Amino acid sequence: MFIDSHCHLDFPDIAARLDEMLLNMREQNVSHALCAGVTLERFPAVRALSEKYPHIFAAVGVHPDTEEAAQEPDVDTLVSLANHPRVVAIGETGLDYYRLQGDLEWQRERFRTHIRAARKIQRPLIIHTRSAAEDTLRLMREENADQVGGVMHCFTETREVAEQALALGFYISFSGIVTFKNAKALKEVAQWVPMDRLLIETDAPYLAPVPHRGQLNEPAYVRHVAEEIARLRGMTVEEVGRATTENFFGLFKQACI
Repeated sequence: MFIDSHCHLDFPDIAARLDEMLLNMREQNVSHALCAGVTLERFPAVRALSEKYPHIFAAVGVHPDTEEAAQEPDVDTLVSLANHPRVVAIGETGLDYYRLQGDLEWQRERFRTHIRAARKIQRPLIIHTRSAAEDTLRLMREENADQVGGVMHCFTETREVAEQALALGFYISFSGIVTFKNAKALKEVAQWVPMDRLLIETDAPYLAPVPHRGQLNEPAYVRHVAEEIARLRGMTVEEVGRATTENFFGLFKQACI
């Protein structure tokens, strides 16, 4: 059994094929998926999926790439939306300096807001970081993100960054990127991360793993991520599936209720 710990089933490319993708999940023994929010405007669709399908969970947040959000999140709004039996986390949130230029203090303040909301409602965080690891970790420490923990989703950073995140009580999640031939440094991190702190994901519809690279990604493909982790660590894919499933429910405790 496998769990896709991060995907976007509300995105149009997936929504148009949702029934097919849910069937593919079942055929590949993918038991659950977590659909992460990226804007407050889209969140009702995310929540609706979790209410309709018992094996889909939701998270609420505003992605750091959303420069001019129609509705900027505040602590009370996030807490109110997260106070729902199917919402298991706050996110995705974090910092992304890859595409955006100039004064990004607004992005850091948004990240702080998410951490404060997570602490207030006691939900784990789903953290996105790209070209911003130093500031991401600094804000996590300053805002006491270790009080709720969470996951560094779609991890592409160094072992040093992973070590610091683990020290704050966070899990490390690997996406299809770990299957890419040129991802040698990331493969080494995947070999090293403690097995009891490791998750797998697709980030669908993006980053389809080998052998589907370049195609539309979907939760069923998380099995390929598990297969690569198993190969790297000298384990069976079933062992990786069991461990990452236990880790998922150990982190997202609301999913067990």
